[in-house]
Amino acid sequence: MAVEPLSQKEIEDRLAELPGWSADGDRLTCSYRLPSHFAATAMVVHIAQVQEELDHHSDLTLGYNTVALSVNTHSVGGAVTEKDFELAQRVAALAPGHGAQ
Repeated sequence: MAVEPLSQKEIEDRLAELPGWSADGDRLTCSYRLPSHFAATAMVVHIAQVQEELDHHSDLTLGYNTVALSVNTHSVGGAVTEKDFELAQRVAALAPGHGAQ
């Protein structure tokens, strides 16, 4: 099954199901605030493992106690696809209670 870019309406509808995530141009983005630098670092490691499992990788930024993600699908010219939402949902499940900002 080929990966296809999602329409703006599809993106908006899917984002309604992912609190804290937003569209920024041609990317999905989210930032998490965690209790400590160690917790943020551990989250990055868990996100990296999920990305390897999905064979789909985001840009990750580690701050003192924050983790920021930005993702799109390079193979379709940098558009947002179902693969991006699958990754976003898996990441959101890693940090229940820490809330996306």
